[in-house]
Amino acid sequence: MSSGTYGSDEVGALVIDIGSHTVRAGYAGEETPKYDFPSHVGILETIEATNQDNAMIVDDTQSITMPKKKYFFDLNSLRVPRSNLYMQSFLKDGMIDDWDLFEQIMSHTFDCLCDKDQGPQYHPIVMSEPPINQRFKREKLCEIMFEKFQIPAFYLAKNAVLSSFAQGKATALILDCGATHTTAVPVHEGMVLQKAIVQSPLGGDFILNQLKQLLDNNSHEIVPHYLIKSREPVPPYEPPKWTMRANLPENITDSYKKFMVKEILQDLAQTVLQISDTPYNESEISQLPRVSYEFPNGLNLDFGEERYRIPESLFNPSIVKGGGVQLTSMLDLPRLVTNSVTMCDPDVRSSLYSNISIVGGNSYFLGLVERLHRELSQILPQAMRMKVHIPPSLSERRFSSWIGGSILASLGSFHQMWISKQEYDESGKFIIDRKCP
Repeated sequence: MSSGTYGSDEVGALVIDIGSHTVRAGYAGEETPKYDFPSHVGILETIEATNQDNAMIVDDTQSITMPKKKYFFDLNSLRVPRSNLYMQSFLKDGMIDDWDLFEQIMSHTFDCLCDKDQGPQYHPIVMSEPPINQRFKREKLCEIMFEKFQIPAFYLAKNAVLSSFAQGKATALILDCGATHTTAVPVHEGMVLQKAIVQSPLGGDFILNQLKQLLDNNSHEIVPHYLIKSREPVPPYEPPKWTMRANLPENITDSYKKFMVKEILQDLAQTVLQISDTPYNESEISQLPRVSYEFPNGLNLDFGEERYRIPESLFNPSIVKGGGVQLTSMLDLPRLVTNSVTMCDPDVRSSLYSNISIVGGNSYFLGLVERLHRELSQILPQAMRMKVHIPPSLSERRFSSWIGGSILASLGSFHQMWISKQEYDESGKFIIDRKCP
């Protein structure tokens, strides 16, 4: 297969978008990924006895014990509690850190996407990467994809560039609201302006930590689904009435319980949290309608000013204490935008301000676009044309970089950008730095 045919529709290119919260994977040319599974993997370690001809002889036997790991990837399998199963991510600071676990995730991805008689060696791969990545990690990734999985062609693209392509733009200021970070990334004519990337640790996990702290401070325990056999409806703020499931496995790990509790916190956040039109004012907020939420064990709570105060940290980090990060290291959303654009050349600033795009799984808050537009309007000169855009559906925001990769890999003109297996064999892993800058 020549590299010149890789961009055609019939090739079956795969698009893989790696995020701190989930991994999205599917076929180029489709509107949404076929699979979306957690970036945290369930791992169960077992010890197996094996008999080998050349085994070490212990107590006059030829039996030795070999550690073996079993992996659980999708949410349905993870929702079944297992003794000693622990959760682990292959990412650190948004970059691949555990390469063995990454290979397991890729093997699972290819098992899901590829026909039984056609493995990854028949599918070119477009993969996203964070805007801030390390050179040796990019090279190692290229090496694994060609050497381990024997793919025919590869392309590595910055997720912000893909998000801008998903919205039909070559130039944009991408505000990526992710799980671990919120990042402002200027994209100009399809290229990331690396020196102007600005990042804050105020992401979705920070918001969830605030919710958890609020519930803990009020002695409300979050009971995960796997513990519950049945429940009864109760009035708001009454103690929940529920029955614990019998025959639960022993030794449920803390990491597993934390993972399952986080799933509930995510649903709670998306249900009740909202951003105020104006800077947070408790006396005004207290007059707004409250929103009720029923937890899996039947606990029924009303949320009032808290539903505005917690996400207010996106615009005023000092309003919330704790959350696992230092307040001095956090920038609010307006300052992320203005700091990033200010570090760009003056001749591109106006095009960036007029194409601000919010993406990412932590962009679900009602009122986010309106509030950011209002705050930026108060900062920027009146003559500056400014527009804030957000994809209409949460799925489009969550999958924006995957959608951009799907579009890119489907273009007939894209065939020139692939790194072919032949090019890799001739130049080695360092070709990633030349063809995927």
